[in-house]
Amino acid sequence: MTHVRTRPLRHAFTHRTYLWLVDLDHLPHLPRPLRPLARFHPRDHFAGTGPTLRAALDRWLTAQGVTPPGGRVLMLGHARVLGHVFNPLTLYWCHDRAGAVVLVVAEVHNTYGERHCYLLRPDEEGRADTAKDFYVSPFFPVDGGYRMRLPRPAEGLALTVHLERDGTRPFTATVRGRARPATPRALLLAAVRHPWATAAVTWHIRLQGIRLYLRGLPLQPRPRHPVQEGLE
Repeated sequence: MTHVRTRPLRHAFTHRTYLWLVDLDHLPHLPRPLRPLARFHPRDHFAGTGPTLRAALDRWLTAQGVTPPGGRVLMLGHARVLGHVFNPLTLYWCHDRAGAVVLVVAEVHNTYGERHCYLLRPDEEGRADTAKDFYVSPFFPVDGGYRMRLPRPAEGLALTVHLERDGTRPFTATVRGRARPATPRALLLAAVRHPWATAAVTWHIRLQGIRLYLRGLPLQPRPRHPVQEGLE
């Protein structure tokens, strides 16, 4: 994944990690010794009170006045590793019963322990726009909007999120990857190459924030974020 900031100063970094693409109705069942390396808990998503991830998603959609499409749901995100998880962005591709993607839910967590979900209706190429409603980076206020390209992953992963403010794009995040079967061997190799992956994501974000602050980038006040309906 790559982050590029162009205003008010230029800063870019790339962080290598691995993500899981799972079917919410058929979550991975790993051998017991490997389970600490990948756990999927409902408490890590949405309100944290759903009996299952699928039930939590359906409850949130219902709270937004949307009838759950009823088909397959693919989730892209981090699993809990050695008791820790942090998902800056979790994506849910929601299919109807005919197998078409009819909506995408983008669940965002910030480093202050808050979360917010965006309901997106992408076009045939996976493009969707939405207003920015949630404080994420301490260097950007809550204004502007996002232009996203979120095609459903297949053999490859190619996601893009642009922040747009006043006719400019001061920030762009991209995620690129290639699908691999989640075999025990593959999971062990990933854990060796990217030890304690979710904690590494947290610390990497904080490190980049420190670097930007030391370069003189001013902090933006963090407004109180009201709890979104369905995340209570």
